[in-house]
Amino acid sequence: MQESNCSIKRWAKDDRPREKLLLKGVESLSDSELIAILINHGTKEKSAVSLAKEILLLGKNNLDELGKLSINEFIRVKGIGEAKSITIIAALELGRRRHASKILPKSTITNSADIANYLQIKLKDLRHEVFAVFFLNRANKINHFEIISEGGITGTVADPRIILKKALEEDAVSIILCHNHPSGNLKPSKADEELTLKIKSAAKYFDITVLDHLIVSDGGYFSFADEGIL
Repeated sequence: MQESNCSIKRWAKDDRPREKLLLKGVESLSDSELIAILINHGTKEKSAVSLAKEILLLGKNNLDELGKLSINEFIRVKGIGEAKSITIIAALELGRRRHASKILPKSTITNSADIANYLQIKLKDLRHEVFAVFFLNRANKINHFEIISEGGITGTVADPRIILKKALEEDAVSIILCHNHPSGNLKPSKADEELTLKIKSAAKYFDITVLDHLIVSDGGYFSFADEGIL
C-alpha cells in the first residue's frame, strides 16, 4: 500500500500531530511530529511526519545538529523546498533565542561562566569563527553585545580600532572579548594571545579595562582571566 493512502487525515484523531497537541498537550509530540506541524503537509508519496523523520536524519536525530544546517541542506529532502526550510530554520532560531534570553537579561557579570553559558547557546550553531565583544558599564552590567567580525572555519580577524570605537560609543568602562572555535579545540593560538594583549594595551589609553577573553565551543570554554594569562 502506498503511503499516500495512509495520509495524516486517515489516521486516528489522537495520532494526528495537530489534534494530538490539542488533546494531549505539546509535550506529548515527538520531534518529528512537531516538525510535521511546521512543514504543514507532505507529498503524494509521503506524509508530513515521514518527511519530518527524513529531516531529522539530516541532523543525525539531534536538534542541536539540525540547527546548524542551511537551507541548501534541508532542500535535499524531496518535498522540502525553500519555504519549508525557512520555516524550520526560523523555528529553531526562536528556540535558541528563547534559551539564550533566560541566561543573560542585562545581567551583572560576576564570573567567566556567566558569559560562557550564554555564548555556548548564542554561537553553538555556527560553523565558522566569529569574534564578539560584551560592552559593560561601571556596575559590570552588559550595555551591549555585538559580533564584530566573521571569518572562516579556522579563523577570523578582529580590528582593535573597531572594538574601541564601539566601546566609546557604548560608554563602556570594560569589555569582554570572545570568539568561538567550531573545531572544538579550546586552546588559544599565539595569534589569539597577541590580539588580546594588543587590545588590552590600546584600551588602557581610554581607561577601558579588558576583563577577559573567552574561547567557547560545544564542549566547554577557555578563559584568559581564569588561566592568569590576561
